[in-house]
Amino acid sequence: MYRKRILLIIALIGVIIGGIFTFQFYRVFFFSNTAFSESSAIVFIPSNASMDTIVSRLKPLLKRPSNFLTAAQKKGFRRSKGGKYSIRQGMGNHQIINTLRSQNMPVRLTFNNQDNIYDLASRISEQIEADSTSLVTAFKDSLFLESNGFNENTILSMFVPNSYQMYWNTNATQFRTRMKDEFFNFWNPKRVEKAAAVGLTPLEVVALASIVQKETVMVDERPRVAGVYLNRLQRNMKLQADPTVIFAIQKKNNDFNTVIKRVLNKDLKINSPFNTYRYRGLPPGPISMPDISSIEAVLNPEKHRFLYFVADISRPGYHMFAKTYSEHNRNRRQYIQWVNQNKIYR
Repeated sequence: MYRKRILLIIALIGVIIGGIFTFQFYRVFFFSNTAFSESSAIVFIPSNASMDTIVSRLKPLLKRPSNFLTAAQKKGFRRSKGGKYSIRQGMGNHQIINTLRSQNMPVRLTFNNQDNIYDLASRISEQIEADSTSLVTAFKDSLFLESNGFNENTILSMFVPNSYQMYWNTNATQFRTRMKDEFFNFWNPKRVEKAAAVGLTPLEVVALASIVQKETVMVDERPRVAGVYLNRLQRNMKLQADPTVIFAIQKKNNDFNTVIKRVLNKDLKINSPFNTYRYRGLPPGPISMPDISSIEAVLNPEKHRFLYFVADISRPGYHMFAKTYSEHNRNRRQYIQWVNQNKIYR
């Protein structure tokens, strides 16, 4: 009888210990370990992050970080591939770890109208893990440029402004490759054919589109402005586009933040291949990143005989167009008078 009692006590102790162990097991792995009230929270984990880094990123979201660390050790989770992850309210450590292992979420990356690759790199680095320095290095890689038909003057042409889905942990070379693929997808046979119809290559279209975009913010006017420049090219006239002079000045001074509202006669003499007052034809590359509407304006220009245009002071944002130089001079005098009245000297 005494022996049976001892065995019963031992069995009860075993059950209690087993219950405690089971409770602790479920507490560590399956009980809610989230500390936020929203339905979910986003966390960004760097590529190849150590467990210390992972825990530090998760700590504001967890009730018991130590329990997460215990669960991670038991499940053999020591490093992360990196990415953007959504942690849902009420998740236990088991679910959180599985999420970090396999549920990397894409981000929506957007860019447009960047004036140079440095501004572009800065914009991109705000949206993915790659930093601006690594992005610029990747963009300027001479082997990559040469093998894909670009150079340092035309590299900005490769980036088609749009919104793209990609993973947050995309590195600089992966981003560059994606943009190269998007460029060649954008320049499908139909667009290449349209470019040829106006006598240009895709890269030349982008260069001209960058001028068109700088000339007018009005999307509906861009086909007409494109038509003016195409008319000039067909007549072997200089483009004489003020935005190219401004770009040449900024490039010479290595300061693309310089604001120039008025181009002076002395500026027209700057010796730069981008100065279309001094050199015929298109500049050696885009002076900014044109958006798709400007590219389409060059591919689908308005058919007309205009050769000149100047800002229309009666319709802000629009221009007055002329077929002859004498007509243009009449329009230009109105504009110069307005500029002087408003004391716009630079």
